[in-house]
Amino acid sequence: MNILRSFWNSPTGLKTTHFWGPTFNWTLPLAAAMDTKKPPETISVNMTGASFMRFAWVVRPRNLHLLVCHITNETMQLYQLSRWFRAQREQSKEEANVE
Repeated sequence: MNILRSFWNSPTGLKTTHFWGPTFNWTLPLAAAMDTKKPPETISVNMTGASFMRFAWVVRPRNLHLLVCHITNETMQLYQLSRWFRAQREQSKEEANVE
């Protein structure tokens, strides 16, 4: 019971945005995982390249829950970015073959 009470009252516990923000932030990597089924032409390169991990590290109190979420999201976004680059390369090859 003491563990639950200490988590409840901690600076990153259930009563804070330091807990609920990252919890709902997990929808970003989940959406990126679902987007792997979509065509690479729909990928936004500007948003895919954005990294928010530094914020999770420098915010006080340090929020490891948010950091893990951002690392997972960045991993998914890098995969999406690689899909976009591969699609661009394939498109360039196809255009070169047509000419």
